[in-house]
Amino acid sequence: MAYKVIIAGGGTGGHIFPAIAIANALRKLEPQTEILFVGAKGKMEMEKVPQAGYPIEGLEIAGFNRSNMLKNILLPFKLLKSLRQAKNILTRFQPDAVVGVGGYASFPILRQAQRRGIPTLIQEQNSYAGKSNKILGRKAGKICVAYEGMDKFFPADKLLYTGNPVRGAITESAVTREEALRHFGLLDGKPTIFAVGGSLGAKSINEAILPHLVEFVNKDIQLIWQTGKPFYDTAKSAAAAFATHVKVYEFINVMDFAYKAADTVISRAGALAIAELCVVKKPVIFVPYPFAAEDHQTQNALSLVHKQAALMIKDGEAQSRLVNEAFSLVQNKALMDQLEQNIAPLGNKNADMTIARAVLGLIK
Repeated sequence: MAYKVIIAGGGTGGHIFPAIAIANALRKLEPQTEILFVGAKGKMEMEKVPQAGYPIEGLEIAGFNRSNMLKNILLPFKLLKSLRQAKNILTRFQPDAVVGVGGYASFPILRQAQRRGIPTLIQEQNSYAGKSNKILGRKAGKICVAYEGMDKFFPADKLLYTGNPVRGAITESAVTREEALRHFGLLDGKPTIFAVGGSLGAKSINEAILPHLVEFVNKDIQLIWQTGKPFYDTAKSAAAAFATHVKVYEFINVMDFAYKAADTVISRAGALAIAELCVVKKPVIFVPYPFAAEDHQTQNALSLVHKQAALMIKDGEAQSRLVNEAFSLVQNKALMDQLEQNIAPLGNKNADMTIARAVLGLIK
């Protein structure tokens, strides 16, 4: 059967990669399904979605800027314009269902779909629901969640506990540790740390690592460092003198290699990062991004910390504590084993298929 589905949202890799995983799962279940993505103009989904083989349309929408209030002056006009654009897209495409994965672009299209009585599904990735999803949740057909206790944000009868979708490149990866280390030009038998701040990099993580590069050499600890674009040149030139132990990348496309090579990971606490780390079962130190909506990254990280499945350092303390904590963790086999044991049961490799079935369940 040729169903038509819109998947809306984006802004960061944390929204885009799960959305693509859901699209791929829909195609596995119903190969004739026609899928259209809707994103925000100028955001990374406009590039990443076509690379994955799907069409995308962009809305002129921006998020609420918490750090610079002046930038919010045009927000009401952008919202009205994006609602008009969303209406036109729905009229043209005539979807059977609309899926929202979070990010700026999901609100206008789901809002307009609900006004027309088109079935909608929300994929709420975080442990603390954002304002948009709370509003949309009242009329959504299904709400797929990754954390317990989400009935404090949404109607309990609509909730489906699915976990967050993880890219097939990670769940199905067969790379060995030796191959992964060789890919990064690193040696087997040395402790290895992977530092990643999300697709755009993390200023506080980068600035915490920068002054300690010589210590990686002195302690014979290897570092795979994804800096994001803004910090890449600074990190690259600083690390040139320590190239035997420190490998710097703007963006890593083969995340399964980076996870496999690492003994320990330093990471932001976005929903996608957490879902991936649970699947690959890695000891991790989270440094939550403090300006995420409703501080949801801290809530995400704490849900693992409370289960003794991860460690956490506040963003403001990263400069003074992060690298030393990472060094002591990577040299503490008992603690690494405990974290690995406790994070393993939280991984879910089939979230994409469960969500895809729920989408089709709204149509059939």
